[in-house]
Amino acid sequence: MPRSRRSRRTQDQRRRNIKDDETIFNKINDPASSQSDGAVPGGRIGAVNNVVEGAAKSVDQMEISEALGLEREIIPQSPPHSHHSVVDSVSSSNIPLEIDRATDLLIAVSVAAEEHRNKVRELAVSAMSEFVKKALAGEPLWQVQVDTGVEALNEDEYLREFRALDVSLEEIMKMIIQMDVPDPFPRNVDVNNEVTSRFYKDKLPLPRETHRDYLSTESSREVGFVTVSPTNLVEWFMDVKQWSSLFANIVSKVTKLGELSTGVAGTYDGMLLVMRAEFHMPTPLVPIRECQFARYCKQVGLKAWGIVDVSLDNLFQYPVTRFRRMPSGCLIQELPNGHSKVTWVEHAEVDNSLVHRLFRPLVCSGFAFSAKRWFGTLIRQCKRIGAFIHGNVHRANGFQLEQIGKEGLLRLAERMTRSFVSNVSASTENQWKLSGIDGVEDCRLMNKIVPLCPGGSMSTIAFSSSLWISVSPKKVFDFVIHMDCRNKWDILNREYVTQEYVHIMTGDNPEHRVSIIGVNSAQKTEIMYLQECYSDEMGYYFVYAPMDLPAVSIVASGGNPDSMNILPSGFVIHPDKPPMEGQQPNGCILTMAFHIALASDLCDGKWPKPSEVSEVAYGILKQTGFSITRAVLSGDV
Repeated sequence: MPRSRRSRRTQDQRRRNIKDDETIFNKINDPASSQSDGAVPGGRIGAVNNVVEGAAKSVDQMEISEALGLEREIIPQSPPHSHHSVVDSVSSSNIPLEIDRATDLLIAVSVAAEEHRNKVRELAVSAMSEFVKKALAGEPLWQVQVDTGVEALNEDEYLREFRALDVSLEEIMKMIIQMDVPDPFPRNVDVNNEVTSRFYKDKLPLPRETHRDYLSTESSREVGFVTVSPTNLVEWFMDVKQWSSLFANIVSKVTKLGELSTGVAGTYDGMLLVMRAEFHMPTPLVPIRECQFARYCKQVGLKAWGIVDVSLDNLFQYPVTRFRRMPSGCLIQELPNGHSKVTWVEHAEVDNSLVHRLFRPLVCSGFAFSAKRWFGTLIRQCKRIGAFIHGNVHRANGFQLEQIGKEGLLRLAERMTRSFVSNVSASTENQWKLSGIDGVEDCRLMNKIVPLCPGGSMSTIAFSSSLWISVSPKKVFDFVIHMDCRNKWDILNREYVTQEYVHIMTGDNPEHRVSIIGVNSAQKTEIMYLQECYSDEMGYYFVYAPMDLPAVSIVASGGNPDSMNILPSGFVIHPDKPPMEGQQPNGCILTMAFHIALASDLCDGKWPKPSEVSEVAYGILKQTGFSITRAVLSGDV
């Protein structure tokens, strides 16, 4: 094609792209097209970012599915009355993609689907080999941290044993880039020449995002025992729905992109899945960790199974990598009594630059997403499952609860807790915004439309904030769970007396329980709460949701708990830094999160203004935080 025609065609395409970009930008900034909560300052900027990030993520997801020749399986969202966690679902972004560019990308990669599948299989087999070696190795590969007692990889030893070739090539590339090599093309090169342009671009220094310099390494290992057979554990991990429900406090959203290999002879041996997941902490102040990875299951011994995850970004390049999952997973060994020994390994490269200052010591140390947290969650969930059968029920004041009622109550509490940790996280489904109040930094708000069980929906508002308190997490937890102290921090129940009608133990610790709480005045029960308290390696959790007396009676008598509407609120109490071995931290981070219905004014049918909602939300957070801080610091518990 003559150069003049090619130049005109390039210019026409650029004009079309610019026009498309202007259309999207104008649509975002058009007040008529903004959402009802768009009056919150920063909403439009956030919308622009959502367009860019949502388009990139959707293209990445489609790229892998198409490149592997797979039909993507989206885990359907559970109805609001289901006992399955909302994290079992994945919602696609509602941001429009640039269809032409996405189509070109899919056509380019789908022609080599079998080649890509083979590369993923090779990567998975290699990852399993590395993982098993890491799981079984001792010193010098693993070293115990003196202060925390956590096992972490010796990075030099790891590079020497597993990445020697990669490191050598990387050093050579850095030397080449730093050398003063003459430019192979003059500056007046014909960049419109397709072959020359592609070759010239390939010779340019790689952007910062393609290097690992800005990613920090996190590694940890935890070994322990669970009262569950290896067969059940393997099933939980290889069934994406069960896995995301089991680890709902860590996994906020998951999609099964495809299944490359099925198990041998009806087993999970050799099964290979391709997945996309978001990992979170229960706070909006810590960004999610999102990646696409392969999960491979293999029987590695007579009574041993390995399950390994490994990121796919080395096979499918992305503009920016903020989280890379190195070969990680669990080695499961069968014990004579039908129980299991589990060796859990977490190994990742991550960009922590966007973590809020309050959580930086906890996250940047690697403790927040460590193997200790994953394994601790597994142990707690195994005990919770046992509570369905063996959990002790303690009643008071003539409260009646049959076995079927106990199971229903535990199922409802499970749904409540999963909803809470999902709502309070920084998941892409949660569009947190700053309060817009001058001088208020850490208050976040979010409007949510919640479907109701009988049908219909209601508008709700969630709001959250975190603050540092110079006392141990355990002291704050003991205060908020104490029945006689509720009227000291609950601003809605200042004048009332709190009483526990029934509780069910969910573990060995007596503080791990599901309860029905009544808030009573002199004449009657004003309100009832379903409440759950527990702790894990990361901190303490106190979750509750209001219920009316008829709803409590239905569940207690064996009615369907999935038909109950529930809006959970509560507290998460983290240590302010990784705890020293055998010691309680001297400070904690209290995250408060509330979720309430946003009812319209019955007199004139008008919804409250966003600024009014922000003021009310901030007032509740400020009063609650002040009440708890004053009480625990003064010893008024």
